[in-house]
Amino acid sequence: MLRLSLEALQIVDAIDRRGSFSAAGKELHRVPSTISYTVSKLEDDLGVQVFERNGPRVGLTAAGAELLKEGRYLLKAAQDLEHRVRRVASGWETELAVGMDSMFSPCVFHDDVTAFYEVAQQTRLRIVQEALSGTWEALLERRADLLVGVAGDGPAGGGYVSEPIGKVDFVFAVAPGHPLAAVEGKLGRNHLQHYRAISVADSARQMAPRTVGLLLGQDTLTVPDMKTKYLYQLAGLGFGFLPEPCARAAIAAGTLVEKAVDEPKPAETFYLAWRSGENGAALNWWIKRMQQPGLFERLLSHLPHRSVDQSQ
Repeated sequence: MLRLSLEALQIVDAIDRRGSFSAAGKELHRVPSTISYTVSKLEDDLGVQVFERNGPRVGLTAAGAELLKEGRYLLKAAQDLEHRVRRVASGWETELAVGMDSMFSPCVFHDDVTAFYEVAQQTRLRIVQEALSGTWEALLERRADLLVGVAGDGPAGGGYVSEPIGKVDFVFAVAPGHPLAAVEGKLGRNHLQHYRAISVADSARQMAPRTVGLLLGQDTLTVPDMKTKYLYQLAGLGFGFLPEPCARAAIAAGTLVEKAVDEPKPAETFYLAWRSGENGAALNWWIKRMQQPGLFERLLSHLPHRSVDQSQ
């Protein structure tokens, strides 16, 4: 007979994350006496001490840490099984995660989310943002079920379906007061290596991160998304490539200067992508919705320059 229950693992997990029995009880909607009893029974059944008690605060013992490390895999497997069973019964997923590159704004989905909830109130929806290779990784590792506006060709090995939805050109731009703005002719490596580049951080955890337009040893300011990169380049804190639709208005207004470079960044293709062989009703709804004409134009209309210009 098993001496370990999923309920006990769930309680241990909540205590570790929240830092106390009482906080775990609030999260799980259990009275503190139930939390204490479950932990004590677990320790008795296993014959090990799971937590070190230090007043109201508690910490895992070495044995408890190992229990929770492996136990979280069991909890996730049980949760995945629960989701699959419910999906088989109803045809609708209990949760769907729509991922997008951090270059774009999640606000683009406003009308889509409204329409989705009219037909799928039983499916919880999550919109997640990743950057560069991290977006593909989120799909393959099941942190996202559908990618909308993911850059570049997908990783080798397959396991997914992808459809191109559009291309974006990039321009090299600096603020008018930046030293590179006054350089005549094309900018080469000998010019760029003396100044700071601004780069969007790749959010990949396991896959090799992408680096775009950086030199070996280059002084680099790394930021979380394209909007921040755009604003920092406007402020003259560094240089870099920007999506042409994002930089166009600033260049026309003279708040950014476009410069020719010896090594321009080629146009980037963006994709709609999802894992092969999955056909839940919620995923199918979103795929069909995103395949409608005008999707890429909508994504471009929410690039950083729009929100920034309107706020000034």
